[in-house]
Amino acid sequence: MNLYPGPLPANDPQSGFVPTLDLYPVKTTRPTGAVLICPGGGYANRAAHEGKNIAEALNAHGLHAFVVQYRVAPNRHPAPLADVSRALRILRARAGEWRISPDHIAVCGFSAGGHLAASLGVHFASDIPGAGDAIDRQSNRPDALILCYPVISAGEFRHPGSFKNLLGEQASDKRIEAMSLEKQVTDQTSPAFLWHTAEDASVPAENSMVFAQALSRRKIPYEMHIFPNGRHGLGLAPELPNVAAWLGLCVTWLKNRGWSDGAL
Repeated sequence: MNLYPGPLPANDPQSGFVPTLDLYPVKTTRPTGAVLICPGGGYANRAAHEGKNIAEALNAHGLHAFVVQYRVAPNRHPAPLADVSRALRILRARAGEWRISPDHIAVCGFSAGGHLAASLGVHFASDIPGAGDAIDRQSNRPDALILCYPVISAGEFRHPGSFKNLLGEQASDKRIEAMSLEKQVTDQTSPAFLWHTAEDASVPAENSMVFAQALSRRKIPYEMHIFPNGRHGLGLAPELPNVAAWLGLCVTWLKNRGWSDGAL
């Protein structure tokens, strides 16, 4: 389904892309926890292996799942953030119809999608462009963050391509600082589950570490796993069973935080 009923907020006229929300609900008769998924792709594209298959894996654990197909380059910030914010608000606006527990909605992101998910976790209260309709009156604060080998920092451990695609080559120091997310954690930032691999040569594991440290300083609950082996972009990591354990660990973390599933 399309995210917006009319003109896109923060739209780049060079892009004809229309952001959408892909629905993967579970059959349930009671309100059930949900996860909104942001595929990675360096803000240049959206990786197919970090979308539908992740949603279906979460469905197998009894959780609703949704994939947001957000804008990427040549669109710049805040277009991607506007899209994930809008998607979360749609889930809350239609929670009764879709049998979603409206206070148990997590946002999950991979790589640059992890940066997008974490951006909503720290910037949800900022002035994010919207459609100006009733849906925009819904809260856009995630109840939890699931950050999978996320891009976080614009500092020493940055992923240059993601920040170039998101902010452009001439971004001001102020905009770079705002999107270096370990520096933007507040007392209202959402609890988080993070995982990374120590061998990640594209987005160093220190990205997850600095975000976890920022959460810790604010006494915000988190769980983090750094697996010793594995390349960047593993998704469900079917080729590495020890890393593939992340999904089960994550679901357990969610359920310990009150995410109910669709089982009767």
